[in-house]
Amino acid sequence: MNEANKKSVWRFIQKHGDFLKDKLEPHPNHPNGRNPYAHICLLINQKFSCSYKDISDEKVEQLKRFILSINK
Repeated sequence: MNEANKKSVWRFIQKHGDFLKDKLEPHPNHPNGRNPYAHICLLINQKFSCSYKDISDEKVEQLKRFILSINK
């Protein structure tokens, strides 16, 4: 993925991570609360089998649609 797309996707993750703040279920391993940005990145890694930075430029829109689906 090119640098412009990386920055764009990271801003997208931040925006939707802000929406998830205080909405993730509590977990005993995270006594101070769960990190919504890490949660989104983990789900991306599980779905695409790589970091968001390693996804091809052709799949950026698919990635953004996936991130949108996480918030529903």
